[in-house]
Amino acid sequence: MSSHPDLDLPNDLAAFIGNHFIYTYANGWRYEWYARNATTCDYRIHQGLVGGRWVTNQTMNLVQLAPGMYKADWHEPTGTCVSLYFDIERRLVHGTIFFPQWIAGENQHPEKTICYQNDFVEDMKRFRDDGPAYPYVVIAEFAKITFMEQRGIDNDDVINAAPGQLPDGYLDRTN
Repeated sequence: MSSHPDLDLPNDLAAFIGNHFIYTYANGWRYEWYARNATTCDYRIHQGLVGGRWVTNQTMNLVQLAPGMYKADWHEPTGTCVSLYFDIERRLVHGTIFFPQWIAGENQHPEKTICYQNDFVEDMKRFRDDGPAYPYVVIAEFAKITFMEQRGIDNDDVINAAPGQLPDGYLDRTN
């Protein structure tokens, strides 16, 4: 967790941790994300450049920016960096993904990342190291939260299978 000694910022993560989200970016990419606890997240990518990819227990940095507003950042073994801003009240996400060239550049190979990353971490690191990494491809988009539900902390049943067709009732509802 990061903080600034001269700022009086809230950092009450209790209302956010344990939430499970499905959101769709303006470009059509659909993601599913779970705040497993204060330091890790799980996610599945249903549609988009790396649709079919899923990860559990991804280390992240999570902060509260204001009531109902949170930011999660992480760096993946692929070399990809992700920053997500969640505005719960307005049901929106702003995501910035920093893809290395080998995934999203001119000679891209996003298919190498489409797997359950946890089983292939050493491969992801090797692909990252083989590169190329620079210049990063930066994709920044707004997304609409179409599903939001509290599932509790460290729930292994939330993101527990490869991405696929979302079950009925997972769109346009909150619990």
